[in-house]
Amino acid sequence: MARIVVTGGAGFLGSNLCRALLDRGDEVVCLDNLITGSEENIEELFGEPGFSFSNQDVTNHLWIPGPVDAIMHLASPASPIDFAKIPIQIMKVGSLGTHNCLGLARAKGATFHMNSTSEVYGDPLVHPQPETYWGNVNPNGPRSMYDEAKRFSEALTLAYKDKHGIDVRIVRTFNTYGPLMRPDDGRVVSNFITQALQGQPLTVYGDGTQTRSFCYVTDQIEGQLALLDSNYTMPVNIGNDVEFTMLELAEHVVDITNSSAGVVHEPLPKDDPMQRKPDLTVANRELGWSPKVPLREGLEMTTKYFAEKLGL
Repeated sequence: MARIVVTGGAGFLGSNLCRALLDRGDEVVCLDNLITGSEENIEELFGEPGFSFSNQDVTNHLWIPGPVDAIMHLASPASPIDFAKIPIQIMKVGSLGTHNCLGLARAKGATFHMNSTSEVYGDPLVHPQPETYWGNVNPNGPRSMYDEAKRFSEALTLAYKDKHGIDVRIVRTFNTYGPLMRPDDGRVVSNFITQALQGQPLTVYGDGTQTRSFCYVTDQIEGQLALLDSNYTMPVNIGNDVEFTMLELAEHVVDITNSSAGVVHEPLPKDDPMQRKPDLTVANRELGWSPKVPLREGLEMTTKYFAEKLGL
């Protein structure tokens, strides 16, 4: 059993991670300032042995009493709707927050697990994207506060590894979806499902031929835990390498929900990537990990969750 601090633990991915850690016997210290997370996501965990929650902002002074074996740093708003609303908070949690968490890891002799993102590749000119690709990122665009915060976080993590000998892990997540997402999350899966369930047309940006690769949350968590338990210290893509256009995703959602509202097209947002697909060679080789849940199955489970959440 390990004692693991999860920052952003009341968010979508963090709350799923807290549950998985508890299920395997670890003790979990969940931190979240609830700026985008919710106590509803973790309310069933409060009665679990080994679980504790603290409403903390990791951009402020951070200290956890007692031993800590690992810090899994997931704290950060990650939805496009947040980029315009709270850009400074996103930059601060990626810089000051990462710095504080690394300082705690150094003080405790703990492993530091950094949750980065496929957004570090920007609008990629290499496809699929291997970890060696440097990316095509606009440092001044409408997504830059998230892209650059994560790129800085990765650089700072590796600097602490090289300078202070911190044991580090870096995961680059690709379009994760599933239960405990916010209905108003602003990402395409939640947008399509909530619109379809409410009888609204699905909003497709651009012509819908841009692609993504969608990773169901249980696959994402299993990949991250495999990385945590490994000895690999360089960035690793964790995602699903089966690619879909936005129109194909819309067709799946329409079919699952029996929607007859159709789709509407809106202009493509600035700097929205045209394609995104992980090269999973490193994850396969170093972790023995690959995704298992096909898109259709994952969408059905996610739709069921949203229907219950929305009371539909």
